[in-house]
Amino acid sequence: MAEETHSTPHAYFVRSGATEFTEGTRISYFTSTEHATGSWQDDELHMAAVSGLVAAELEAYEPRENFTTSRISFDILGKLHAGEVKVTTRNIRPGRTIELVQSTVEAQGRAVLTARTWRLISSDTSRAHRLHDDTLLAPIDQCSPDAGFNKRWAGGLVASIQSRAADDHAPGHGRIWANTEIPMILDEPTSPFAHAIGMIDIANGLAPAVEPYHDEVYFANVDLSIHLMREPSEDWLGMATSVSLGDNGLGITSTVLSDSKGYLGRAEQSLSVRDMRA
Repeated sequence: MAEETHSTPHAYFVRSGATEFTEGTRISYFTSTEHATGSWQDDELHMAAVSGLVAAELEAYEPRENFTTSRISFDILGKLHAGEVKVTTRNIRPGRTIELVQSTVEAQGRAVLTARTWRLISSDTSRAHRLHDDTLLAPIDQCSPDAGFNKRWAGGLVASIQSRAADDHAPGHGRIWANTEIPMILDEPTSPFAHAIGMIDIANGLAPAVEPYHDEVYFANVDLSIHLMREPSEDWLGMATSVSLGDNGLGITSTVLSDSKGYLGRAEQSLSVRDMRA
């Protein structure tokens, strides 16, 4: 767990101004804390923390009964600067049963991330219920505390994560349960949705195919696309990852998501792979 100090609020973000509402748009202002910092650069936010913040804002934006998030995709447009951030959310495709909501995160006066979320109306389809993805983790009580993830990576976000690894956890083949006790926004409850979304981006670093510092290979993701079957449950999130690095500077991290209720969905990350010795 990240070490608490008197100057570090117990949250990833703190609201820094009143939320504004204008013409169907929600605008919120935040200041990041040490817990939200990333692993590649000291003055950069971890994508997991930023995506969790966006998830919290999405839930607060025009909530509709019986609607569930089906997909949320993030594109990183620039450096996720630590410090002051602005999140703007609006509905770009309203509908009675399907809607598309867009969020934009700004830092230092420019857009650094966009997210688009499909929200679909829920209905009883139990008669057609089928699950064909069997890439699930061993139960959490059969997994062991894993210190490798926290030792491998720097940054406040990684330090805030608890993890437990299955016996078949290996480089390029991650099998991890993850959890955090840090709230997303200071003095506000963190929903199971924001809690889960706020951890999924760590999938790229759970079981890297190469050691980033020892091998001097950079493989940051430029996006994150999450497809969900239902709302996540609370606490621990299971991630079964598969990492592929090409010989042309591209890579993919694919992840099967699960929780205490079973199969949850999938996540994909496109990687920019760079040989720092070249």
